[in-house]
Amino acid sequence: MNKKDKEFDALVKAYSTDIYRFAYWLCKDVALAEDMTQETFTRAWKALDSLVDPKAAKGWLITITRREIARHFSKKRIETINIQDVPVEQLGADGDLSQHDKLIIHEAIFSLDNEYREPLLLQVLGGFSCNEIADMMDIKPGAVMTRLFRAKQQLRQVLGPDIKDNVMVKL
Repeated sequence: MNKKDKEFDALVKAYSTDIYRFAYWLCKDVALAEDMTQETFTRAWKALDSLVDPKAAKGWLITITRREIARHFSKKRIETINIQDVPVEQLGADGDLSQHDKLIIHEAIFSLDNEYREPLLLQVLGGFSCNEIADMMDIKPGAVMTRLFRAKQQLRQVLGPDIKDNVMVKL
């Protein structure tokens, strides 16, 4: 196995779960998220030589994923799904919450406009900073902070008082 193969194998092992989860949250379809994850790593393989800083690999892969999903949806008419059909287990939320609470959170996040949902997911699921999110989304850090604030504000309004405080501390 040559150096490029080893680097790529390490990327796939380290980030495939995160990339899949992010793709799923954006497209809300298990099969499409799998396809987008595969396409992300196919493009990453082709462009692996352009990755200068291995510490930036996760952000680089997230950016590829975002672009792949945007490319896919720009070509295809979006099919809607019933939120009740999405498995609650794929929420990635904290184990302290009941399945019912996870479903409520899931629905609340999906009710956000994409411009608010995407930076929130990058922050919560990806663990990215405002500056990293700004780079990935090609917007200013101040715009990211505004979108995160508005996303959290909308979630506070949507979530009931029983789970709002528990969830908002984690966000």
